[in-house]
Amino acid sequence: MTIKVTPRELSGVVVLDMSGRITLGESSARLREMVRDLLSQGKKNILLNLGDVSYIDSSGLGELVASFTTVKNQGGQLKLLNLTKKVSDLLQVTRLFTVFEVHDNEAAAIQSF
Repeated sequence: MTIKVTPRELSGVVVLDMSGRITLGESSARLREMVRDLLSQGKKNILLNLGDVSYIDSSGLGELVASFTTVKNQGGQLKLLNLTKKVSDLLQVTRLFTVFEVHDNEAAAIQSF
């Protein structure tokens, strides 16, 4: 199963609602393309809603970090929303909690930009 990404914009923040699995190949490439497209349109505040993401492999994780770095280098911010227990545990184990700003509440996340 590939990743499904639905973008929507709230108060100048683009929320990417993601569902499925972020794994090597098409789904991590899709994430990369979406982020690049948003940046090319001048949209630099990006919130990844991972509430329906069931699994992220090491390649998917690498893509999240690469996207974060790309956005940051362009003067933007990329934050995470609604992590599942599995994804949250993965960020704990890989120490990426220190890299990403993570939110459970969408309204609060939007306000944090």
